[in-house]
Amino acid sequence: MTHIAFPLPDPSILSRRDAIVIGLQAILPNECVISSENERRAYETDALTAYRRMPLAVVLPRTTEEVSAVLKFCSQEGVKVVPRGAGTSLSGGAIPQEDAIVVGVSKMNRILEVDYANRLARVQTGVTNLSITDAVMPDGFFYAPDPSSQLACTIAGNIAMNSGGAHCLKYGVTINNVLGVRMVLIDGTIVDIGGDALDPAGLDLLGLVVGSEGQLGIVTEATVRLLRAAEGARPVLFGFDSSEDAGGCVAAVIGAGIVPVAMEFMDKPAIEICEAFAHAGYPLDVEAMLIIEVEGSETEMATQLGKIIDIAKAHGVRVVKESRSAMETAQIWKGRKSAFGATGRVADYICMDGTVPTSQLVRVLARTGEIVKSYGLRVANVFHAGDGNMHPLILYNVNDPAEQAKAEAAGNDILRLCVDAGGCLTGEHGVGIEKRDLMRHQFSEVDLHQQMRVRAVFDPDWLLNPAKVFPLEGRVQ
Repeated sequence: MTHIAFPLPDPSILSRRDAIVIGLQAILPNECVISSENERRAYETDALTAYRRMPLAVVLPRTTEEVSAVLKFCSQEGVKVVPRGAGTSLSGGAIPQEDAIVVGVSKMNRILEVDYANRLARVQTGVTNLSITDAVMPDGFFYAPDPSSQLACTIAGNIAMNSGGAHCLKYGVTINNVLGVRMVLIDGTIVDIGGDALDPAGLDLLGLVVGSEGQLGIVTEATVRLLRAAEGARPVLFGFDSSEDAGGCVAAVIGAGIVPVAMEFMDKPAIEICEAFAHAGYPLDVEAMLIIEVEGSETEMATQLGKIIDIAKAHGVRVVKESRSAMETAQIWKGRKSAFGATGRVADYICMDGTVPTSQLVRVLARTGEIVKSYGLRVANVFHAGDGNMHPLILYNVNDPAEQAKAEAAGNDILRLCVDAGGCLTGEHGVGIEKRDLMRHQFSEVDLHQQMRVRAVFDPDWLLNPAKVFPLEGRVQ
């Protein structure tokens, strides 16, 4: 197994570092430019912590205009730029290069406008995902995408990776909840894409930007949809004697035309890890568990749950535990949303992000276990079952290079399995550097060439988030 490679930095740029820092300090206040080694170290990695690179410098602009000035300077000087939200990327999307500067949006953290009449909010993209819901919840509204890192992750990162979350089954992912963006191109040009309508006229450039992993420009503002909160919501725990039974139940619920708000899966290792951390009341004597949440009036929830329970019984469900209070609901979701952090208490891990058709869940789950076992490692499965977005957590010792290589090889095999099953390499974490060299397994050379041609239109010199997404040797102008 070959570890993920970065292109070697150009030694000549290192001698230019002081001049570049001085140039950046002429654009921004000193407190917005980070140049000392100790302070830059906080930006050398993201949530893919096995890989680290010290950036040339870090800048934290406060406005769109300051971002524009920085990018114009970098374009003129030929300096590479790595956009960064909160650094929660699990695919290495925000890991810098030694000859690049990091442009972070953490100081751009204001909610600029809330418009309930049109059910939208305009925000700077350094705001955290959860802060939008917190701001509008007292008035009965919420922002739907809810990745597990929503307490920390920013809207900028959500847009870059097209993040989802547990409730994306009903409400969709980021692209379904963003109406428009303000973006700065590499030459400093400021453009507005989309707007405040659900379906603006013209080319769907917004669909191009969301999920582009910071390679087309830096998004500084976003107009997002606000949804009216449901009358009520109720999660139910379903325990099964096998992952196959749980997976079959998921496929049957979806096949019956039922669309819960969320359907989350955990296998026994994940159940034990999350219960030890959150004390959520998860059943410990089952091999697999589903969290299925419905919402609406009491009558609506009872009707929908009745149908789901009947389907679960047909698939051998052994435990059915319904939340009876807001506190129980919070505990149930605390366990699920803490899964990644709770697993980190037990072992180092690589979190995969392949997506498969729900009809393939049972087969892919079984094969995933076989793959990881063949490398002598362990796996905990926790994922968004309703849309087939799998998150196997491959446990290993990061201090053992041989184990790390095995974990990466197992992860690659699982992602190939997902593609071969009719799925794709990523559901919400992005390609970054983690899946870059697997892109040829999903796309033909013609597909990749066309994608890179589009990228080059926005950034002809490939200065924005270089060495990500596309195989290194495939770059086109």
